[in-house]
Amino acid sequence: MRRTRIPALLLLIGLAGSGVAAPANPKAAPSAKKAAAVRAKAKAPVRSGRKPAPRSAVKTAAGGKAKPVAKPAPPPPSPAVKAIAVEIRAQASGAIGKVYAGRGYWPLWAATGRIGREADAFLAMLDSAGLDGLRPGSYGPAELRKTVAAAASGEAPAVAAAELALSRAYAGYVADVRRPPAVGMTYLDAELKPRRLRARDVLRQAAMPTDFAEYVASMGWMSPHYVRLRTLVGAAQAAGAERAVLDRLRLNLDRARLLPGPWVRHIVVDAASARLFYYQGGKQQGTMRVVVGTPETPTPMLAGMVRYAILNPYWNVPTDLVRSRIAPRILAGKSLTALRFEALSDWSPSATRLDPRTVDWNAVAAGEREVRLRQLPGGSNAMGKMKFMFPNDLGIYLHDTPDKALMAKPARYFSNGCVRLEDAPKLGRWMFGKSLVAAAKRPEQDMALTDPVPVYLTYFTATSTEGGFSFLPDVYGRDGKTRS
Repeated sequence: MRRTRIPALLLLIGLAGSGVAAPANPKAAPSAKKAAAVRAKAKAPVRSGRKPAPRSAVKTAAGGKAKPVAKPAPPPPSPAVKAIAVEIRAQASGAIGKVYAGRGYWPLWAATGRIGREADAFLAMLDSAGLDGLRPGSYGPAELRKTVAAAASGEAPAVAAAELALSRAYAGYVADVRRPPAVGMTYLDAELKPRRLRARDVLRQAAMPTDFAEYVASMGWMSPHYVRLRTLVGAAQAAGAERAVLDRLRLNLDRARLLPGPWVRHIVVDAASARLFYYQGGKQQGTMRVVVGTPETPTPMLAGMVRYAILNPYWNVPTDLVRSRIAPRILAGKSLTALRFEALSDWSPSATRLDPRTVDWNAVAAGEREVRLRQLPGGSNAMGKMKFMFPNDLGIYLHDTPDKALMAKPARYFSNGCVRLEDAPKLGRWMFGKSLVAAAKRPEQDMALTDPVPVYLTYFTATSTEGGFSFLPDVYGRDGKTRS
């Protein structure tokens, strides 16, 4: 692998937390003529007319739902925060005004009464927006800095102005970073297809984590894979990397741009490194090795919803494997029954069993005839004890495997496109919240998943190394192809 040494990157991490009081249900922001009257009420608290919306009802950037995150009860707002809330109500308008109206006009950036250090982290992020393929000047960083500096006075009007300016710039930046690129991803479910985010989507998501400063500094609305690759792009630029190297890094970055952040419960399969990751509650919950498709039968780039599991599964053998592997063994004298396979009349749900003696195995081996074979459940079944289904026409799914020895190999490209799991029971426990055990020996036992889990099959060849980065082998030849 080619390695490039790079200088260390420093990440600004804001330390100030964010305690958001219960939102109110006031009318829309007043007009400029009424601003003076609103300011006159600065000493009065902003009353709450209703309970906060359940966190589980907040839509995520990927179209799914983020799991609720428990928050400790915030302390009562200080007089300074109350005054800022009244000023926000006076100054807010448009889409941003509606968002703040929905949260009682309580500040997000100035939750403690002053603009927190998360603003510094965000301004630094804007300066490096070129790494995201954006123009930093589009977000007015110079004027934004002046507005934030003026808020250092602690005066409520200045703090409110900085609060709203930061939210406008932040909402625009996040929406632009999450813009969907064309990198060859197929979406099996409409709810996962990327859409342009609105200000209300961005700011509602930002209010969910318990630590807003950490959320901003860590770029918590993006996948950890995106944050890692963004760092590599910046380091490569600083090291003077060639354009071809930068283009390849940016292609990897765009593949990661499609993924949700860690606050969304989801699974990522990286076919290039043959690893699976799963996320929930703002953190990576686990990872494992997987076996993915060969160069001839690559694992596709797909996004779908895992909707159910099948315990004691059959393995429906691909016709090319029937021709190349099974038929020659039958012709050599092996019994289909002894091999624990059965022949079926067709691929329909109502297919009937065939007597193996009626099959012309010479024609099957020669590719002149096709026959459907399936392997019976058991210890040697290629699907193992379970498989996880995200319905698609390609017959791709995640499944257990009896051949654990392949997991020890550094390059794990051996399947026909499906994803073999190092620890299927562990992933099943995470998805279902319990161990998956078949009720009996009956084949094909379906278990519906109450809350379907998004799964993304993607492809990251760029990887971090000690002091630099390198590229994994492009086994599927995707890095050199034109985006489509």
